[in-house]
Amino acid sequence: MSRSYDILGKVGDELAFRNEMREWLVEKIPENWRARWQHLRGPDLKAEIIKWLISRREVGLATPHWPKEWGGPGLPFAYQIVVYEELALADAPELEMFSMSLFHAPATLFEHGTKEQIEKYIGGITHGTDIWCQGFSEPGAGSDLASLRTSARLEGDHYVINGQKIWSSGAMNSDYCLLLARTDPNGKRKHDGISYFIMDMKTKGLEVRPIRQINGEAHFAEMFMDDVRIPVENRIGAEGDGWNIAQSTLSTERGLLIFGEVERLARSFQLDGQDARDTWMRDVQFRREYAALCGELQTIRLMIRKLLMELEANPDKASPTLPTYIKLTYGPFLQRYTEFLLRAEGLDTQKWQPGIPGTAHSSRLRFNDFLKSYGWTIAGGSNEIMRNIISERILGLPKG
Repeated sequence: MSRSYDILGKVGDELAFRNEMREWLVEKIPENWRARWQHLRGPDLKAEIIKWLISRREVGLATPHWPKEWGGPGLPFAYQIVVYEELALADAPELEMFSMSLFHAPATLFEHGTKEQIEKYIGGITHGTDIWCQGFSEPGAGSDLASLRTSARLEGDHYVINGQKIWSSGAMNSDYCLLLARTDPNGKRKHDGISYFIMDMKTKGLEVRPIRQINGEAHFAEMFMDDVRIPVENRIGAEGDGWNIAQSTLSTERGLLIFGEVERLARSFQLDGQDARDTWMRDVQFRREYAALCGELQTIRLMIRKLLMELEANPDKASPTLPTYIKLTYGPFLQRYTEFLLRAEGLDTQKWQPGIPGTAHSSRLRFNDFLKSYGWTIAGGSNEIMRNIISERILGLPKG
């Protein structure tokens, strides 16, 4: 019989909080979830993830990063870190399918939305019934997002949207979209004249096409909008203020998502070494490579912890460049490590197996992880563009 847990009641005693959460995780993590979820797709997978979300909600941990004014637990930042650390250590199911819903959408609505917008949409976000996606990037306007060309023309009480979006995670399964479109093409700067909208994914004139990736899955989609009509009341903030609102949207996860991702990788990294004691660990060169990769991984973990400490101490004074350095380091590291495992473990692992959509690290699906690793140097702005930004805006080097 399940016992009653009071995880939030342990706030104030970090060790007691951590221990209570660990005991809860041992009892509540769905048994053998990776193997069972591996072949689920669409509504079936969503149903399983919602069950896990409900389990977390029962102990107040569905949205550990939400302040009380959002309806969350109002956990101190240090305890939010503990939550994501323990979820990673326990290999608990991820909620990546709901990342936009639980991070970006509520932060945008509560900071910039109207009371009516919050009341209309927050219930579906809280209970996991609604999935949100993001309509920012376009062909030719990814890393250089301010160059977007999707247009929004005001006609009476609606905006008429025309254009294309691409690389929208989970758009094919989403109910709503956080959309950027240009309402004024004559702004003095590229950032000017962009507005922010909520788009219902069932709106007439919207076509969503999944993008088949190299691993056979379709995590991303492109969206085509042909005279899509969005009510004026679905604009967030003032017309033309979309760029500023988008910056706050993109900063909402406060380093917690990459922290959880890297902690999950660190757990797998340790298990990989333990499992290989009687195989590739007996090879001197493989041991050397593994040790060097271990040092790199610890460096990345320390950089992320430094970022989290800065955010906890004073979010307004946290390093604006450290997240970029972390991104530039983590993507190439992941590519090298997954390639190393393919070489070390041999031909038996060099075959594709289906992963779990919406799960960042599959844990033991070597070839799948290797193929997916290349997306990390593109997502959030390609590493090439990021290096140019660092050299020109931070180091003050001349443009090449």
